[in-house]
Amino acid sequence: MLRAPSVSAAAAGSPPRLRLDRRELAGAVGDVGVLVPIATALIVANGLSATAVLLPAGLLYLGAAAAYRLPVPVQPLKAFGAIAIAQGLGSDAIAAGALLMGAVFLVLGRTGLIDRAARAFPTPVVRGIQLIVGVLFLQIAWDLVRDPPAGFVDASADPVLLVALALAALGAAMVLKHRSVSLALVGGGILIAVVRAADELALGPSALSLPTLDAATFWTAFTVLVVPQLPLTFANSCVATSDVARTYFGAAAERVRPGRLAQSLGVANLFSGAVSGMPVCHGAGGMTAHRAFGARTAGAPVAIGAVLVVAALLLGAGMAALLAAFPLAVLAAMLAAAGLLHVGLLRDLRGGRAWTIALLVGAVGVLVGLTPALVVGLAAWWVPARLASHRRTPLSSSRG
Repeated sequence: MLRAPSVSAAAAGSPPRLRLDRRELAGAVGDVGVLVPIATALIVANGLSATAVLLPAGLLYLGAAAAYRLPVPVQPLKAFGAIAIAQGLGSDAIAAGALLMGAVFLVLGRTGLIDRAARAFPTPVVRGIQLIVGVLFLQIAWDLVRDPPAGFVDASADPVLLVALALAALGAAMVLKHRSVSLALVGGGILIAVVRAADELALGPSALSLPTLDAATFWTAFTVLVVPQLPLTFANSCVATSDVARTYFGAAAERVRPGRLAQSLGVANLFSGAVSGMPVCHGAGGMTAHRAFGARTAGAPVAIGAVLVVAALLLGAGMAALLAAFPLAVLAAMLAAAGLLHVGLLRDLRGGRAWTIALLVGAVGVLVGLTPALVVGLAAWWVPARLASHRRTPLSSSRG
């Protein structure tokens, strides 16, 4: 079972009162390293409307702030987005996948199936999942500067220079994370992006369109996009996000349950699919990023959600150029900082068995995939426990 975590923030009672101070604003931008690269690629490479990409994310952030009253994150569906980008899938297939993800998780959340399944995940397995996510963030950050994605202004830059800049920004982010360095990094990045894309900026939303869907499109979306994403969304967006919320906020995170997270991301993806937008989810790594840079209340998701909604509606027409002009070194640094801090969640493990299982899950997840990692981790935890239980049962019976 998920054991009671150590609490490093407000530990009891209702969620903290909403604040919109400098720390909350710094925490609000802590997770842009995940959002911007995937959003930009979906706009530039897959032809999605910038307004349709940013609006679902912004609305889910605002909804999460109201529902959970904590800095619950919003991220693109990572495996889903990576496959869609790599295969060049169009907006119709992406929309069909978002609709399927939304329906599946809304049903699983409403019926309570996710909450019941989550109770089978012991803490070492959850920490292993979080280790996978932390390493994934580090890998993405490295790839951003080692082999810059096509479509970004920095794609033609010297990778050695990008790596050096990212390492410098990462050092500042890790050493000065309690001094609003994220605001300085992201603010500087926005200024650079505005200067680079000044000639292409435009006011107003980009065009929204309803998807054209048929059975073949749904089948492609299900087999290519949804099936690889389902275990990651269940494990990271629902189970691990709930766990890390309780680790950071204790009893104040009572609302952040796996089933409720499934429902909120389910509703958001139904909307996203309806407007041919970017599929979204929650994420344990995102919560670590928001909290590490200062977020402690719903003020952070309110701030970033409002910015995304305003940007979608007022700047959507020129947002593709603006996102593509954002410095990759800043994105990589923010993402790497979140990854390192997320790996640090393993510090509360106690005992050789817990550490062995968490590291085993992490290794299998990084080298093979999340689904095999979950199978191996759950078997490593529950099989010995069941065997020990069976060995004790005859003894207790004979005493009777």
